[in-house]
Amino acid sequence: MNSPLRVGVVGVGWGAAVQVPAFRAVPDYEVVSLCARRPERAAAAAEQLGVPDSASDWTTFVARDDIDVVSVCAPVALHRSIAVAALEAGKHVLCEKPMALHAGDAGAMAAAASSSGLGNAVCFQNRWSREKHRVHEIVSEGRLGEVYLCQISAVADYWHPTRRAQAEWMYHQADGGGYLAGLAAHDIDYVCWLFGPPEAVCADVRTSVPLRSRRDGSQLVVDADDTSALLLRMRSGPLVVLTTSAVALHAKDSYRFDAFGSLGAVAIEGSFFGGEVRFGGADDADMHEVPGSDLEVPRPDDIPNKKSATPIRALALLLENWLPTLHGGPASDVPTFNDGLVVQRIIDAARTSASGKGWVALD
Repeated sequence: MNSPLRVGVVGVGWGAAVQVPAFRAVPDYEVVSLCARRPERAAAAAEQLGVPDSASDWTTFVARDDIDVVSVCAPVALHRSIAVAALEAGKHVLCEKPMALHAGDAGAMAAAASSSGLGNAVCFQNRWSREKHRVHEIVSEGRLGEVYLCQISAVADYWHPTRRAQAEWMYHQADGGGYLAGLAAHDIDYVCWLFGPPEAVCADVRTSVPLRSRRDGSQLVVDADDTSALLLRMRSGPLVVLTTSAVALHAKDSYRFDAFGSLGAVAIEGSFFGGEVRFGGADDADMHEVPGSDLEVPRPDDIPNKKSATPIRALALLLENWLPTLHGGPASDVPTFNDGLVVQRIIDAARTSASGKGWVALD
């Protein structure tokens, strides 16, 4: 047996809550150190999680001899610098989404990954949710026939004026905030996995609530988007409609997916954390429920029983599927930096379209 791949995680927010448990659910990885800008925060997270070491300088952290894989969970503006430095230091790199601030940074990351020949992946782990993985199987098996239309709606009330404000960086586009990059990116990646890339994008991307009141009475100016609607002309034929909002009052992480084709239709209805899959063929009187994917992680008992269990499980499956690539094997369905670049180009095109450019062609 190979020794576990030693993992260093940069960032202790999502990194501590989701990434560390996901790595621990796959025995081929071992989290050996955490890194955060504030040393006391890194040390506290390491103690809480039982990680033996912590650090505060990412520039030396990514070059350490005792780390094989660097997981980038730092602020989005640092993703390019950390990922490129880690690749240049000979490390495999896992990067949280949003992958980058814009396609220029994402392109530099993809180029560095290609030159290095090392493993690289973006955390579009929703591909491995039970319901989305099952839908991918149905589409891959050709059970929809020629796909005509795919519609996805993902809405929540996180930024509604009645809700407490989230972390301030999320409200600034220059810091990587907004729900086009933070939430819709998952579905952009997913439809590209299902149907291939789009040839053109038309979109409206909005900031519906431009001011937020802070607790001290001051006003936070918001320029990141809370609502977006994208039309994607897929090269393989389907029209895809993606609607996302964080100001949907009374919406409890509501999620709906529909795809319609010449031979069948498939749907997901539920929340961001799970849902019911239904399928109907051309000869069926109606759609019927089908079970979600039965894929399971190597150590399911290590996944905590809490709301974050869904992304932890999905990320653990991504990490398990990534292993052959890290050991020099063939590529898998794990989204690479090239896939992340495709998503970022679509996001950039959507913003360009929303500025008044109409349909924006993609190379």
